[in-house]
Amino acid sequence: MKRRSKVVRKSSRRRRSNDWNITTIEQFFALPERIQEMVLALPKAVSLMRSNGIPARRAAGVAGVSRSTLIRKGGSALKKLKSGRYAAKPNDRLFRPVIVVSENGRVEVATRNFREASKAGKHSSAVERYLETGDDSALRQFRGKYIIDAQGNRVALLTDTDELDELGSAGELSFESLYARSR
Repeated sequence: MKRRSKVVRKSSRRRRSNDWNITTIEQFFALPERIQEMVLALPKAVSLMRSNGIPARRAAGVAGVSRSTLIRKGGSALKKLKSGRYAAKPNDRLFRPVIVVSENGRVEVATRNFREASKAGKHSSAVERYLETGDDSALRQFRGKYIIDAQGNRVALLTDTDELDELGSAGELSFESLYARSR
């Protein structure tokens, strides 16, 4: 007697990806506003878990997403402990839009690395400190440094005080402008 092969049926339901494959700022701003908010909430929740040690449910609530969404969409940044709880990994690959002061002025950069986003924030703080006080000591540590964007391109961080003065006097580096735009 011949064996019949089983017919494998494909599900008619659309398969969902575990994360969004966002590599540019343009792709991010092309998403619906609700999805943009969710994309931004994931690293915020993971950051709260990492820095404050709070549970996933509370971090997700503070960030504005559900615990299940945090685990489903941001699971690559989490590890499940033996106790069944979730903890943030030391580094993650979640999308973060940041503003970088580069040789081309203020540039919006898409990063997929916690450390790169942190470096961008520290550089922005150093630029702000220089513009407010004239003290360039915090900028010195960024000489020759760069941010790697989500596509793997290097974006050099501006540390030349003459260029910073020029951009600052043109009004391109106001405090409010150092953060990613919203719709």
